[in-house]
Amino acid sequence: MTETLVILLAGMALAWPLGLYLARLMRGTPMRIDILFHWIEKPLYRVLGVDPAHSMSWRGYVLAFLLSNLVLAVLTQAVFMTQAWLPFNPDNIPNLRWDTALHTMVSFLTNTNQQHYSGQAQLSYLSQMTGITGLQVITPMMGLALAVATLRALFAKAPAATTADTHTPVRVTVGNYYADVVRLCLRFLLPLCLLWALLLTWQGVPSTLAAGPQATPIDASAGMATQKIPLGPVAAMVAAKQLGANGGGWYGPNSSVPLENPTPLSNALELVGIVLIPIAIIFMIGRFTGRRKFAALVFGCMLGMSLLSTFASLWSEGHGATAASALLMEGKETRFGADGTALWATLTTQVQNGSVNGMQDSMSPLTGLVSLVNMLVSAIWGGIGCGLQQFLVYLLMAVFLAGLMTGRTPELFGRKLETPQVRLLAVLVLLQPITLLGLTALTLALPGLAGTSNPGFHGISQVFYEFTSAYANNGSGFEGLADNTLWWNLSCALVLALGRFPVLIIPLVIACQLAAKRQAPQSAGSLQIETPTFALTLVCVIVVLTVLQFMPALVLGPVADHLSLTLQGA
Repeated sequence: MTETLVILLAGMALAWPLGLYLARLMRGTPMRIDILFHWIEKPLYRVLGVDPAHSMSWRGYVLAFLLSNLVLAVLTQAVFMTQAWLPFNPDNIPNLRWDTALHTMVSFLTNTNQQHYSGQAQLSYLSQMTGITGLQVITPMMGLALAVATLRALFAKAPAATTADTHTPVRVTVGNYYADVVRLCLRFLLPLCLLWALLLTWQGVPSTLAAGPQATPIDASAGMATQKIPLGPVAAMVAAKQLGANGGGWYGPNSSVPLENPTPLSNALELVGIVLIPIAIIFMIGRFTGRRKFAALVFGCMLGMSLLSTFASLWSEGHGATAASALLMEGKETRFGADGTALWATLTTQVQNGSVNGMQDSMSPLTGLVSLVNMLVSAIWGGIGCGLQQFLVYLLMAVFLAGLMTGRTPELFGRKLETPQVRLLAVLVLLQPITLLGLTALTLALPGLAGTSNPGFHGISQVFYEFTSAYANNGSGFEGLADNTLWWNLSCALVLALGRFPVLIIPLVIACQLAAKRQAPQSAGSLQIETPTFALTLVCVIVVLTVLQFMPALVLGPVADHLSLTLQGA
C-alpha cells in the first residue's frame, strides 16, 4: 500500500510542472529554449515541405496524420522483412515472417506494442532501434497531437452571430499537425527519454551496440555448453516504452527480466514513467484551455477510478479467496512480490502501457478481471492522447443522456449535441463490443484457432484478453496463447487499427462540428458539467458502457474462473 501511494504521489508531483510546460509548448508561448530547438526544427520543416505557422482544418489534420502513418508503416515493414541483410545485426537474426512483421508493424504503429515475437531472439539491433524504439517515440506524440487539436476545436471561440444568417460555413482550424508532432517529439518526449535512459543505465540496464557475451551455465544437466546473453541499447527502449505508454519489451518477458529491470529503484522509475505523461496531460488541460474546473473534473474522475481499480487488485492478490494458493506465485517476480506485481499490472492497464514485471496469466482471476475492466474503460488515465479522446467520448455521451433525463437539449459549453454528433458517438460505442465479442466468439467457436494453453474458463479469458488488449492500445497479454500464427497476427492487426484510428479521429470531427456552431450564452437552465453530481453521472455512464455491456463475457471468463478455483479449494 505504501508503494502504491508513493508511486502515485511521485507521479503527480512530477506531472504538475510537466503539464504546465506542455500547455505552454502547445499554445506556442515564447520560451527561452526556442533558440535551442529552432535550429533543429527549421531543417525538418523544410524537408517535410510544410509551413508550421499554417493552421489546418480537421480534414487536413487527419489527412496528414494518416499519410504520416502510411509512410512509417511502409518503412517499418521493410526494415522487419530485410533485417538479416541490414547492419547492426551482430547476432545474425533472420528476417521476420511476413505476417509476424505485419502484426508487429501495426502494433507499434498504433502505440499498442502487442508482441507476438520475442524481441531479443527475433529482432536485430537496427529493428529494435528504428522500427520499435523509433515508433515508441513518434506514435504517442501523434496521439497527443490529435488530442490537443480536439481541445483546440472544443474550446474554440464562437463564430460570429452573422454566420447563421448568411449560411456561410465556418472554417474551424485546429493547428498544424507536423508542427505539433515535431515540437512534441523534440521538446517534450525525447528529453524525458534521455533523462530516463541515463537513470536506467545507472541502475544497470544494458546500453551497448556490442554483441552479448557467452556464459557457461552452472547446471550442466541443462544440456547447453554455453549460453548467449542478449544485450543491446536496452535502456533507451525501456525509457521510451514506459514514458510513451508503449509497453513492448526488449526481452520477451519484458520488465520481469533483471536486465531490463534490475533493481527496486529501476522498478520505481519505470512505474513512475508509466503514469507520468498521462497525468501531465490532465494537468495541461486547465492551463491550455483556461478552464481549470474542467481539468479538475477530468482529474477527479480518473483519480477516483484509478484508486478503486488499484485497491481492488491489491486486495484480490493479497486477501482474496484464491490469494493463499502457492500456485499464484508462478510467473510472478519474486523480487517484488505479489503486491508489486499486482500494482504494476493495474497501473499498466490503467495507462494503456502494456509492460509487465510478472505474467498477467499468473494473476488471480479477479485481478485479471480488474485488468480487463481497466482496458475496456481505456480512460483511467488512459494512453497518451487516445485516453483523453476516449474520456471525451464518455463525456459527450454523459451530456447527451443527462440532457435527455432532465428534459433539456443536450449541449456542451453552449453548443448543442445534435443528430450528426450522436451518430458518430454511436459508431464508437458500438464498434468496441462488435469487434471484441464477435472475434472472441469466432476464435473460440472454430477449433484450432485459439491455441489456448488452458481449458475452460481461463482459456476464454486468454482469448478475450488478447483482443481487448489489442483494441485498448495496451499490448499486454495472458501469456500461454500460441499467438504467432496467421490467424492471431491478422485478426489482431485488424483490431489494433480499429481500436486506434477511430478513437483518435472521430472525437476531433465531433469537436470541429461543435466549434462550427454558434455558442449559446450560459444560463441557469444550462447543464453544468463541472460539478460533483455530473462527475458521478459520468462515472456511471462509463460503468454502463463498459462493465455492464461486457458482463456476460466477464462472467464466462474471470468470474467463472475465480468461482471454480474457490470451489476446488473448498
